[in-house]
Amino acid sequence: MLRIRNVITASGSRAVQVIYYLNRKRVVFKHIGSAKSNSELEALTLIAIDFIDNYTPELPFSEETKFDNLLYLDKTQFIGVYYTFIYEVLSGLVQKVGLSKLGKHLLLDLVIMRIVEPASKLRSIELMDSYFGVKHRRQSFYKSARNWLVLKSETEKIVTDFARLHYAFNFELVFYDVTTLYFETFQEDELRKNGFSKDSKSQQPQVLVALMVTKEGFPISYEVFSVNTFEGHTILPMVKSFIEKHQVQNFTIVADAAMISLSNVKEFNENQINYIVGARIANLPSELISQISRSLKKQDGKNIRIETDKSALACSFSAIRYRKDKYEMEKQIEKAKSIIETPSKSKKLKFTKSEEEELKLNQSLIEKTTKLLGLKGYYTNLKESEIDNGTIIKRYHELYRIEQAFRIAKSDLQTRPIFTIKKNQLSCTY
Repeated sequence: MLRIRNVITASGSRAVQVIYYLNRKRVVFKHIGSAKSNSELEALTLIAIDFIDNYTPELPFSEETKFDNLLYLDKTQFIGVYYTFIYEVLSGLVQKVGLSKLGKHLLLDLVIMRIVEPASKLRSIELMDSYFGVKHRRQSFYKSARNWLVLKSETEKIVTDFARLHYAFNFELVFYDVTTLYFETFQEDELRKNGFSKDSKSQQPQVLVALMVTKEGFPISYEVFSVNTFEGHTILPMVKSFIEKHQVQNFTIVADAAMISLSNVKEFNENQINYIVGARIANLPSELISQISRSLKKQDGKNIRIETDKSALACSFSAIRYRKDKYEMEKQIEKAKSIIETPSKSKKLKFTKSEEEELKLNQSLIEKTTKLLGLKGYYTNLKESEIDNGTIIKRYHELYRIEQAFRIAKSDLQTRPIFTIKKNQLSCTY
C-alpha cells in the first residue's frame, strides 16, 4: 500500500515521498520533491495524493505510473496551441465526401485552411503549421499546383456521386449563378482581366466563376470564364457540357434574370433543357404589364401564366413586396421633386425627365411603376400541366442556396476569428 512520507533533508528542506513497506523495510517508491515553505509542502502533498489516487498496481510493483489529471502551472511553460479538433472534423468531412481519393494531401489541407482562415496559398502553408502542426514544404506547392487543374473532372464526379448517394440527387433540378473573383495583383493575362467586379475591385484582374449546386446548396460543377464574358453566354456551354458528361435525360435549371435571352431560349428548347429563370417585367410592353396588373388585381398570393415571345411567363403578386416597392417608389419620387424644386442642384433621377431644358416629373414612368408594384415574374418552358405556378415560384426562391455557397467561398477574413499567441497570452479577435 502506498503512503505519503515527509522527511527533513540535510539542507533543512522537507522532502515529500511516496513509500511502501516490503518485508518490514521502507521502500521509497517515488520522490515527489522538496519544499522550503508550507505552501510548497501543501502543493507537493497534493501531487503525492493525486499520484496515489491514480496509481493502478501492476507487476512488477516498481513500474512507474503516468498521471495527468492535474495541471501543475508552476512546473509548466506555455508554448502554444494546436487546433486539432477542427482539423480532424474537416478532414473527416473531406474523407466522407470522397475527396481523399484524389490523393492530393497538400491540396485538401489548403482547402481546410481556406475554411478556417482564408489567406494566400503560401500563407496558408504557414498557418497549417502554426494552427494544426501540419507541415508542408513550399517547394511541394510549386511542384504540385500546376497539376491540380487536371483533377477538375474527377473532383466533379466524386462530389456528384456523393450528392446522388446522400441527397438523392437525380439531376432533375439544379441551380446556377455566376460571380466575380479578384486577384491581389494589377497584372492582367489571357484569363484574368480588369472589368466589372461585384467586390468593387474593378482596377484589379477578375475572373467570372460559374457554379451549379443541388437544391441543398451542394456544389456539383463549376467553370471559370474571362470577366468580360457576358453572364448569359456562360450558362449554355456549362449546362450542355454537364448534361453530356452525365448522360442526363430529365434536367431543369434555375437561374436569375441575367441568364435569359431570345437566343438562350431558342437553344434551351432545341436541346430540350427545362428552365426557370427570373423575368424583368419592367422590360415588357406596356400593354402586357397592364394585362398582368389587371389579372392579379393586387390579391396577395395570386398568380397567373401567360405566353410571351420568349416563353411562358408565370407572374405573382405579394402584399409584402407591394409595400416594400411602394415605399421605395415614394422615396424616389420625393427625391425627384426635391431636385426639381432646387434647379441649382438639379440632376437626372429615375422619375425625372428633361423637356426643353426643364426638369420635370416623368408621370408615364410613375404610372408604369405603379402597375409593377408587388409583381414578380418567372420565365419557364415547363408546361402548366407538369408544374403549377406555385411550385415554379417556390423553386426560384430556393436560388438563395447558391448565394450561400458564394458567400462561403468569398468570406472575408474579418468575419472569422483569428487567434494570436503572444508570450503567455492567447487572444481572439474578429
